[in-house]
This record gives sequence, C-alpha cells and structure tokens, in this order.
Amino acid sequence: MFLKIIEESEARGRVADVYDDERRSVGFVMEASKCWTARPDVLPVISDMFAGLKRGFTLSMRDWRLITLVAAIEVPSTYCVTVYGHNLIKELGSKDLLLAIVRDFRIAGLPERDVAMLAYAQKVARAAHLVTQEDIEALRRHCFSDAQIADIAMCASLRCFVARYFEAVGAGPEGRFIDEDPAARETLTVGRPLAAQPAEAA
Repeated sequence: MFLKIIEESEARGRVADVYDDERRSVGFVMEASKCWTARPDVLPVISDMFAGLKRGFTLSMRDWRLITLVAAIEVPSTYCVTVYGHNLIKELGSKDLLLAIVRDFRIAGLPERDVAMLAYAQKVARAAHLVTQEDIEALRRHCFSDAQIADIAMCASLRCFVARYFEAVGAGPEGRFIDEDPAARETLTVGRPLAAQPAEAA
C-alpha cells in the first residue's frame, strides 16, 4: 500500500464496524477495504454503496463476478482479476474455464447469453462512448431486461472506478488469493506484476 491507512488495531467507529463485518463474512480484512481509509469517512460510504447495489442487483452473483472480472481485465487490475478469479473457480466448476475466460471469454465455451453480457460489459469498461442502441438491442434479443442491462453497465463501471483506485494507491492481492501454479498466475496477471509466492493457508 502506498498510503497510510487505518490498521485493524487502530480502527474505531464505522471503520471498525466495516472491518468487523468483513472479518465475519470473509475471514479477514482485505486491502480492498483498508485502502479507502486514507480518508476514513470514505470506507463506510463505499461499503454502504456496495451493499445497496448488490441488494437490488437484478442478475445473479455469478453474473456480478463475471462482469467484474471482464471489466477488471480492461482496467487492467491484477488485484481484482486475481481475487474474483479465485472466487469464480467454484462457481464455474473449473480453473481451466476461468483461465479461458480471462484469455478470451468469446471462445471459452460460455453460453451465448453470457458472451453477450460480457461483450457489453467489456465495451462499457473499454470504450463506453462507443456503445450504441444496437448493443442494447443485442442484449434484449438474449432476453435481458432494461433493468438488467442497466445493472451490467453499473457493475462494469463500478469496477473500473474501484479497481483504478486500488491500483492508484497500491492495494494488492492477499496471498491466499494467489494461485500456486505459475502458469495460472501469469494468465491472471493482467496489469501490475504479482509477487511469485504460493497461496497462504486460508
């Protein structure tokens, strides 16, 4: 981390509450949370925003993670790709499928519906000004509602915001998320290089 942040032993008030919630849900406090505390008032705002957006999200959490992964590749953010990749393996049922998606989701063997969703997310993250009405119609043809299309755009845009902040302040992936396989690590390293270290015990 490049900036001075609030460590767990120093946390008070709402920052301590967010840290406690994350320890209960994840098992530890991630750098993705700590990095916001260079300005302590921001972490509760970010935490509440994520909770609210996820509560009303009209797609599945699998979709949220896939959209996030593809948007993070575009940033590029090795941190977000490593963390979300780690969490997606179980949902996808295969690390090979995850790595294929990172390389090129269009030829990874995903359902057409997922490819359409991720193509839109990628365009939002890469060059949102090039999105056209036809991009929206393509999603409607795959039975996405307008609320769902808005959620794809929101999720991809949100990841660009937070991932760029993580990169700017030097937040990096915790060891437990880092794959022990050097070839997998290389594929997941889409931006800032990872330290070549084995995953920690969870």
